[in-house]
Amino acid sequence: MVMKLTDVNIKKTKPGEKTRKLFDGGGLYLQIEPTGGKLWRYKYRFDGKEKLLAFGKYPDVTLHEVRRRHQEAREQLTQGIDPGAVKKAQKAAGAERTANSFEVVAREWFEVWKVDKAETHYKKVIGRLEKDAFPYIGGRPVNEISAPEVLAVCRRIENRGVCETARRVKENISQVMRYAIATGRADRDPCPDLRGVLKAATVKHMPTLTDPDDVAELLRAIDGYKGGEIVRAALRFAPLVFVRPGELRAAKWADIDFDRAEWRFVTSKTKTEHLVPLARQSVEILKDLQPLTGGGEFVFPNVRPGRPISDATLTRALQTMGYDTANDICPHGFRAMARTLLAERLRFPENVIEHQLAHKVPDALGMAYNRTKFIDDRRRMMSAWADYLDGLKAGAAIMRFPAAS
Repeated sequence: MVMKLTDVNIKKTKPGEKTRKLFDGGGLYLQIEPTGGKLWRYKYRFDGKEKLLAFGKYPDVTLHEVRRRHQEAREQLTQGIDPGAVKKAQKAAGAERTANSFEVVAREWFEVWKVDKAETHYKKVIGRLEKDAFPYIGGRPVNEISAPEVLAVCRRIENRGVCETARRVKENISQVMRYAIATGRADRDPCPDLRGVLKAATVKHMPTLTDPDDVAELLRAIDGYKGGEIVRAALRFAPLVFVRPGELRAAKWADIDFDRAEWRFVTSKTKTEHLVPLARQSVEILKDLQPLTGGGEFVFPNVRPGRPISDATLTRALQTMGYDTANDICPHGFRAMARTLLAERLRFPENVIEHQLAHKVPDALGMAYNRTKFIDDRRRMMSAWADYLDGLKAGAAIMRFPAAS
């Protein structure tokens, strides 16, 4: 049985050699440190996980005040809201923001939403909100956000000439509004009212090279790159496997199976398991690199321990070789290069190529991406692709391979 705390018994309790806890009920307790500090803590469970919320220290936060905060947190739990996420959002937004302001609710949504997202993706999302939404509607009560206010936010972005960013910001605002509705702090999402109002974005594809002569020149330039063996190996590996740049950078030795000539990992975009058959040339690159980096976690490590090479490393390397990464080719362009040439020059079926790109393209039976589907065809394709690139680099006649059966 937990006895309710009083100021008298709190003041009478002296620190000991070990941390002590005085419980007030409902998960609330006072943690007394050996140094004399008395800290309010609330232990609770949310979404099946045990969590701990700090309420400050005694006597700065009185017994009466901490019970008020404790009750508020418990009420949030009954509404399906994580009080820890609320506190983090309020702290990030600043003390001047109200508890139900758009920014506070948005930051709370963000903490829940980002859990299973790639870091590069969720940083872009919060960055857009911080730059383009919070300065204008961040302090507004979330239930009062109107369609004209959201339109004004988007028009400012459009006026900078980045219509796609305007569309994405509207989409993120809509996600926040739906979260506010689900947690009882808004009645409706105004964003659907803007359907058809925003300017259409101009689609800009990732720059790439698809002319075989240009690709041959690029491959020879990569072989002659003098900027470091690890970066050179990554550049040589990239066109052979044509994975997303973030997946290439984060490649781990533990995921490489030399016996089966396979690389398995979870894709950064779709969060699905992916299998890359490794052609003989890919295996040779990795085995040449293994004595240099095989003792660590990452295949292509950064000079800073415990990290892979950075986002900008391959971009800078291409620029060093004289390529304009905004118009000629960028690291992501190796994917478009492979997709185009595999279809147009080597005549491999689109569904085989799309599966190797780890795209979620449902088939006639409605089945989405499967990491092992078309695996035999994909092994043949990856070997044919590596041989094709070798031929280009050596200046051999450009040949067409038969389509996979």
